[in-house]
Amino acid sequence: MKYLEERQELISYGKKMKEEGLAPGTSGNLSVFLKEENLVLISPSGIDYFDLREEDLVLIDLDGNVIEGDKKPSSEWFLHTSFYKNRDDIFAIVHTHSMYCACLAAMRMPILAVHYVLADANTNRVPCAPYERYGSKSLAKKAVETCGESKGVLLANHGLVTLGEDLKSAFNLAKTLEYVAEIQVRTMAIGRPFVLNKKEMDQVIDAFKGYGQK
Repeated sequence: MKYLEERQELISYGKKMKEEGLAPGTSGNLSVFLKEENLVLISPSGIDYFDLREEDLVLIDLDGNVIEGDKKPSSEWFLHTSFYKNRDDIFAIVHTHSMYCACLAAMRMPILAVHYVLADANTNRVPCAPYERYGSKSLAKKAVETCGESKGVLLANHGLVTLGEDLKSAFNLAKTLEYVAEIQVRTMAIGRPFVLNKKEMDQVIDAFKGYGQK
């Protein structure tokens, strides 16, 4: 069995998704892109994250052909491979059905810059892709087109997709965007939130480049 470390990491973050309420039931999925081999390691369809074993993860190529594994890959495998084909800056994807992101997706509303940490997504607003059936090629196409250079995109009446240079960054962004979405929904319930403009957000995005320890 190849890529044991990557398999263990996917299982670990799958459990975290469920523990933190980002993926109720068996919803959501996650993957890593093995660029040198041009392969994708992805969570299987319909298995609880706490029941996952290393051998349950599915290794596929960018056309969805199973290279290793006896389980069906996630029904959203085409969504994952489409992003990997179109974005050379990402190596991991997390797809969640978290509550507040799902609320905005149900309203077909973007996540707005009601808090500056939205800059983690490299944008001043996380857009919402038009509705398409889950698992469809049209959903993947719309998601990639709508996402643009952002590292996150909502799927109408569905959930959230986050992109990262690794699984940790994609997962952390999913948590951050759920936090910002919650602020947006709660402030909308009170009145009209003030939203940071593009200039203000561009300053934050630039400042974030030097944030933390190198």
